[in-house]
Amino acid sequence: MKPVQDISELEALYGTPGPAATEKVARRLTPEFRTWIECSRFCILSTVGPEGTDASPRGDRTPVVRELDAGTLALPDWQGNNRIDSLRNIVRDPRASLMFFVPGSNNVVRVNGRAFVTLDAELRESFEVNGKHPRSVIVLGIAEIYTQCARALMRAGLWEGRDESASLPTVGEILASLTDGRVGGKAYDEEWPHRAAGSMW
Repeated sequence: MKPVQDISELEALYGTPGPAATEKVARRLTPEFRTWIECSRFCILSTVGPEGTDASPRGDRTPVVRELDAGTLALPDWQGNNRIDSLRNIVRDPRASLMFFVPGSNNVVRVNGRAFVTLDAELRESFEVNGKHPRSVIVLGIAEIYTQCARALMRAGLWEGRDESASLPTVGEILASLTDGRVGGKAYDEEWPHRAAGSMW
């Protein structure tokens, strides 16, 4: 396959975007974008670093991010697998993006900007849930915020209520395959719900 190496080739193929695509970008939260983000309990955090790119799902039972001001969002880093891929990337390269989803809506809201990781005790403690605090907080300055059209989620039928997970391998099975049985397996899958419930925050 021959890769495209000239942007003009793409521009000739795709044509000129319309006003709804080119004029939808804001530089700070508007009332409408604020409402959207306050309703979102799930987003994808994308970062880039020396080893490459990373996309990490982030979720909460309340809004997944908090507005610090109209140009700044705060994302708590709750307990996970301790790989800290996203945090490593942000420390070395502040470019970051967030993509916000709301169940039932085929639109998403995208935020691009520059982020940093803070261990600020007051900010961390402000996110307290059941006596637990995030170990760090990602603070992202908004460079641009805009909606993404609904076609992708419509094509996927993401919110149509189907459960298509029955044939998927479990995480325990994937780990066992990768490690010749040293990690994972049936016991991992059976223990996971208890571990997850005990370390939700």
